[in-house]
Amino acid sequence: MLGRLVPHPVLTLTLTVVWVMLINDVSAGTVAFGLILGLVIPVITAPYWPNRPRIASLPRIAEYALVVLWDIVLANIQVAAIILFRPKARIRTHWVTVPLDLTSPEAITVLAGTITMTPGTVSSDLSADGRALLVHCLDTADPEATAQGIKMRYERRLSPSPSAATPWGFCARSGGWCARPGWATGCWRSTPW
Repeated sequence: MLGRLVPHPVLTLTLTVVWVMLINDVSAGTVAFGLILGLVIPVITAPYWPNRPRIASLPRIAEYALVVLWDIVLANIQVAAIILFRPKARIRTHWVTVPLDLTSPEAITVLAGTITMTPGTVSSDLSADGRALLVHCLDTADPEATAQGIKMRYERRLSPSPSAATPWGFCARSGGWCARPGWATGCWRSTPW
């Protein structure tokens, strides 16, 4: 019975909080109306969510959010340095195709959104079969390394099986944290820029 009234409890809570923040008034009426919206909208839209995504691990979500926030801060500094100090002729823009191992539409959407939120990269297209993402990079010397960096830094954290995640280690060759450090074919930097 409770599952029918509140089919998406997180969405209900989110809608209520967003409503209160939009109105910018924490009064009983505002919270009550936000709660009504938070209860009615999920009930109305429930038929369109037959296989709603489940939150598997809050620590993994928190880790992903922290990694993305850190990367956004670093990318802002890097993009500012590129714009302010590098001549146009030395900016190496590239279109990069990132092959996807993810199959969940929600995970692919989060990955595409993450890429777009990170300054210097924009996800612009998903292949018809959903197996590749087209990304525009403001500046990259090696498009293949950029694609692998995106896969290692973000996609592996979004995969449903954390055991499939690639181990990380310090690589003396690149001077940073890398996936597969010390491989004969090279290593991939932890950041895609």
